[in-house]
Amino acid sequence: MKIFFSLFFLLAVVLAVYPFFNQSENRETLTGLPWQIEVLGDGATQVFGITIGKSRLSDAIAVLGSDMELAVIAAQDETGKLEMYYGYYKAGLLSGKLILQTSAADREIQRWRDNAVSSEYMATGKAKKFMLSDIDRTEVLTQTIISVTFVPAVNLDESVIVARFGEPELRLEKSGVSHFLYPQQGLHIALYENAKEVLQYVKPADFQQLVAPLEK
Repeated sequence: MKIFFSLFFLLAVVLAVYPFFNQSENRETLTGLPWQIEVLGDGATQVFGITIGKSRLSDAIAVLGSDMELAVIAAQDETGKLEMYYGYYKAGLLSGKLILQTSAADREIQRWRDNAVSSEYMATGKAKKFMLSDIDRTEVLTQTIISVTFVPAVNLDESVIVARFGEPELRLEKSGVSHFLYPQQGLHIALYENAKEVLQYVKPADFQQLVAPLEK
């Protein structure tokens, strides 16, 4: 019985990481994968079917569907940020969570917070989520996406990251976290020992703002 459960667990692990190792998927038919990053001629970045720096939240719904949450997320003493959250994103065998952030100004975010229909603390207890009113929703959906965060359902490691994304231009180690930096693609991957990996995408022109806190 112990052997059966050991084999079952091993099979589950292999199936989970298979999408990252498998190099033979048909790229013409399978799209929306995290390593399929295209930097366009105007400097915008396209990934997950979203053009960072050009696509609006309404465009994201057209591509990713309407099964999402739209809210202002704010820590204490902060105005907060407007986020669109997809709790389950799937491309082929690969799944995870997507968070889209916008370029909304603080004054707009504060107004949406003031009009929020409800609010609640996040699971960490360090930030609060303000659910937007229907009145503000139309305006909110016109906001431009400036960054995308992907949290894969499976745990990655260095070999998988390098195999799929290539060697990073720079690596940093900070507080027990390994950071893989790809400025030409506007990609930052944070590899944790005891937490889920986080992939952050921005336009290459905005990459320095993304990693500036790491270099202090």
